[in-house]
Amino acid sequence: MRVEAFIHDEPWPRLQATARAAEAAGFDAVACPEITNDPLQTLTVTALATSRVSLRTAILVAFPRSPMVVATAARVLHENSGGRLVLGLGTQVKPHVERRFGVRWPDAPARALEAYVGALRAIWACWQAGGPLRYDVDPYRFSLMTPEFAHAPSAFGPIPVYTAAVRPAMLRLAGRVADGVRLHGFCTRRYLEEVVSPEIATGLSQSGRSRDTIEVCGGGFVATGPDDDAVRGMVEKIRYRVAFYASTPAYLPVMQLHGWDDLAARLHHLSRVGRWEEMAAAVPDDVLRAFTVVAPWRDLPDAIAARFGGVSDAVELAFAHDTPIEPLREVLSAIRSIPCAFSRPPTWTSEA
Repeated sequence: MRVEAFIHDEPWPRLQATARAAEAAGFDAVACPEITNDPLQTLTVTALATSRVSLRTAILVAFPRSPMVVATAARVLHENSGGRLVLGLGTQVKPHVERRFGVRWPDAPARALEAYVGALRAIWACWQAGGPLRYDVDPYRFSLMTPEFAHAPSAFGPIPVYTAAVRPAMLRLAGRVADGVRLHGFCTRRYLEEVVSPEIATGLSQSGRSRDTIEVCGGGFVATGPDDDAVRGMVEKIRYRVAFYASTPAYLPVMQLHGWDDLAARLHHLSRVGRWEEMAAAVPDDVLRAFTVVAPWRDLPDAIAARFGGVSDAVELAFAHDTPIEPLREVLSAIRSIPCAFSRPPTWTSEA
């Protein structure tokens, strides 16, 4: 099993210190979400401080950006990092796309994301092989690439493209077209077994691929640290995150699977009336535990195996620049020994 250091936006000197520490500890990758930052920009800064770890957007919001813009920025980062980029794409939800980014939400988001992935690959293939650019899959159409804007062929191979997924349609899409799927932290073991795995398998069968050709990343939160006090602090931060996502209609299927519809409705009401401070307290411990691995470092490998084993191939751990390296190195080594299904060795992986 691969282990990603989940890093958030912070001042660049500290970000680089965090990335160097993660690489020294033995993480396979650093993964960066899009919150108040641009993940490709953040990972560019990270690339300058590292030499081995893969660089993963987790995720980059696709629809507000032209595929040509993303293809170009991703290619530049991939080339200058020695082929280490793994491009994770997601849709966000309709209110954010329309009201925060100010662009139109597609009528069929799964089909639009599939077309987006195809557009990226068509652009990269044009640069790699030369010749005309021809891509026409609604809503994306590309037919112009002049020599001065074309990139030289890459020595590092294609950029792996992962897609984010929660609901069945996006899970099937990932199985059908993506190199990997990035699961949301708002996910339980039951949802992994009863929804995630079967839907990915359906998508794989549609494209004639086997399970070992796609990397499944995440699918739950992890509250950990060197001691019990650190774990308790993370638990309460995650309790708020569970409350926030449970209040969002896009994630309702996970709650419905467990019969937690009433709790979801209550949390949604609290969010609508702006009573954010009450939401975390409304999440019971048993619900929190269903979404979260709770274990100090000494118990973490066994807890990770029980929660993610047999379904996920990579997990994310929050990581701070001042984390003690030596004790963590042993923990990561044990987690990396957990068997996983993904066996196709990607070009961006090297051993610690």
